[in-house]
Amino acid sequence: MKNHEWSTMLAAEETQNKERPLRETVRDTLRTRIFEGHYAPGTRLVERDLAAEFNVSRLPVREALRMLRQEGLLSDRGARGAEVSSLSPKDVEDLFDVRQSLEVLACRLAAVRATPEDLSYLDGLLDEADGHLAKGAVMEAHRANSEFHDAITRIADNGFLKSALEPLQGRMHWLFRHVSDLPELIQEHRELYDAIASGDPDRAAAQSASHIGKYREQFPDDFQKTEPALHRKKK
Repeated sequence: MKNHEWSTMLAAEETQNKERPLRETVRDTLRTRIFEGHYAPGTRLVERDLAAEFNVSRLPVREALRMLRQEGLLSDRGARGAEVSSLSPKDVEDLFDVRQSLEVLACRLAAVRATPEDLSYLDGLLDEADGHLAKGAVMEAHRANSEFHDAITRIADNGFLKSALEPLQGRMHWLFRHVSDLPELIQEHRELYDAIASGDPDRAAAQSASHIGKYREQFPDDFQKTEPALHRKKK
């Protein structure tokens, strides 16, 4: 996707949602570029250039870059500005360790605390992911799957857990984008949903651990070589 197309998308989204802070729209657009491989690891992001491209002031861009640094998707390079981060194989192992510990707890709590409205929302995200996939909208399906995990954390309703997960959110979503078999992933999420909906915290925790462990084993060893290609939209 070319730069002017990204700018048009940003302007259109902001026009449709006047109440949403501009910094969040800029952040989400930049995050999507990183996830889809338009910004490879090591790419330098310059506040002034992004502000001109999006036709906004530098303040929302500065705030967006700050949020992405907090998520671990950008590294601070001082006078050189921000740079898209890369993860080593050791980083990936560490991230899976933390994800397994925290998300298993989130699912355990969600099984106890989910309301009928919460369960309906989770179920709707699964249908949304299926719908996007049927249309060939792979990245939109990925987004629905990522939101499924984020929603479970919200449903868990534990402030300390949420605070622990928030700085990792961007890197967690980055992991999700490496799943190649989306139909299987959505089915796994349906099984996780069933476990949470059962109200049995032990069942939910066990299903979550199994789900994360499975994709940990499948994570590509050579992800650093294939990273940009994994996320780029097919033409």
